[in-house]
Amino acid sequence: MASVLIVDDDPAIVEILAAYLRAEGHVVLTAGDGVQALPLLARAHVAIVDWMLPGLSGLEVTAHARQTQPQLPVLLLTARGEVDDRLAGLDAGADDYVVKPFSPREVVARVRALLRRVAVRDEIESGGLTLDVQGRTATLDGQPLSFSRTEFDLLVTLAQHPGLLWTRERLLERVWGPEFPGVIRVVDVHVTAVRRKLGDEPDRPRFIETVRGAGYRFKEA
Repeated sequence: MASVLIVDDDPAIVEILAAYLRAEGHVVLTAGDGVQALPLLARAHVAIVDWMLPGLSGLEVTAHARQTQPQLPVLLLTARGEVDDRLAGLDAGADDYVVKPFSPREVVARVRALLRRVAVRDEIESGGLTLDVQGRTATLDGQPLSFSRTEFDLLVTLAQHPGLLWTRERLLERVWGPEFPGVIRVVDVHVTAVRRKLGDEPDRPRFIETVRGAGYRFKEA
């Protein structure tokens, strides 16, 4: 059972989503605007946030969540289906988004998937690297490392499955989501950034190996 926060100024949407989520066994918290939502973020395991809200916008609520509750998954509800709008939502820190009109069952399924992502192994240790998945922190040989949200998710995805080959397409789908409109090269850019922070040398990688023409894998300890 999880606490799900619904932030929407449309009572009909709140009512139907709440009914579906309670049927799944979740506790439902609700807020009718962005200002009301802020103090409730700390009580939620996942937040469903409408883009267009009175007071603070959904993007502002999402950005606040990223600063104060970095481990909290945020699902953005939006009537904006354009690529630039989707990217703006993801850049603000949303983990996923659903375009209106939507099926309540789809939203429940997305919530279920987000909860699975935060329920993975809490800590990963390999070769001096320690990843606190829940706290979203990383240390290497005892020294703290700083990763962006996407960089951290990419590293965790690889580190959770040492020795497993990930194609760029699979990484793009797993880390960025199946509907992310970006290009494959975004994976290479982020892998390069992660490697730099890990101190990986291209010819002698300590953690992330390139399998030429295939993809990437995390080295087995």
